[in-house]
Amino acid sequence: MTGTTDTDGADADGSGSLTLALAQIHVEAGEVDANVDRALAAVSRAADRGADLVALPELFNVGYFAFDLYARNAEPFAGETFTRLREAAAEHGIAVLAGSIVEDLAATETVETPADDGLANTAALFDADGECRLVYRKHHLFGYESAESELLVPGERLETATVGEFTVGVTTCYDLRFPELYRQLVDDGVELVLVPSAWPYPRIEHWMTLSRARAIENQAYVATINGSGEFDDATLLGRSSVYDPWGVSLASSGDEPALVTTEIDPETVADVREEFPALRDRRY
Repeated sequence: MTGTTDTDGADADGSGSLTLALAQIHVEAGEVDANVDRALAAVSRAADRGADLVALPELFNVGYFAFDLYARNAEPFAGETFTRLREAAAEHGIAVLAGSIVEDLAATETVETPADDGLANTAALFDADGECRLVYRKHHLFGYESAESELLVPGERLETATVGEFTVGVTTCYDLRFPELYRQLVDDGVELVLVPSAWPYPRIEHWMTLSRARAIENQAYVATINGSGEFDDATLLGRSSVYDPWGVSLASSGDEPALVTTEIDPETVADVREEFPALRDRRY
C-alpha cells in the first residue's frame, strides 16, 4: 500500500521546542522520480503541519536493497535529488534531512569527499533557507546478507548542525549497532540524533531495542526514520519513532507510509542530564 497515515506525538512546553516530522514514505526499487516525488510531497505536508524539521529514510530515492541499481542511479552531491530537496526546504521554510542517496564521489565537486572515486551512502541536512548545514556518509557499511560493504566507501567524518535551539547529529541505520559513534556525538554536544534507515522485518526487536538504548545511554532524543515497501529479498518494517532522553517513545508509526510528528525540547535534555547525571559519571 502507498497511502499515508499521520501520527501525532506529545507536545513540549518549552519556548525552545521544535516540531519534528519523520517522513516514512513508500520506497520502490529504482523508481527514483516517483520516490523523490513522494519525498517532496512529505516535505510539503510536514510544513503544512507546522514542522520545523522533516527527516527522510535511508536511500529513499533508489531503495536500499536494490543493490544492482546503485551505480546507475548514483548522483553527485549537487545532483537532482539533493537539489530538489534543498529547493523544497527553501520553498517551504523547513529544515530537511535528505535521508540519504548513493553519492558518486568522483562527480562530487561542491563538498569534501572521503575518497576520489567510488560510491557513498550520503545524507545531507538543509536548513530552512536551503543551505547545507551537515553532510554525513554512513560509517558502518552492512555486510550481512547485503552488498553495501562491497559497493560503497565508508564515511570518515562526524558533523553537527544547529536546528532551532538543538544541536543535531546524524547516523545511518546499521550505525545503531555501534554505541561508540553516539558517544562521539554526545561529546560534540548533540541533543538530537536523526537516524535515516532501511531496516527490514527479521530484526524488528533489534530495531526497537537499539533505538531506545541509544536514547537512554546518551540522554538525548533519538529519531529513527525508516521506509515502507517491499523488495525482492526484504520488506522494510517501518516503525519510525522518536525516543526522548528517558527512552520513552513520544511518537511512532506502523509499517505503512506515515508522517510522524511530535514536539521536542532541548530543555528536556538538559533537565534529564542534570537530574540523572549518568554522563557525568563516565569513566571511559
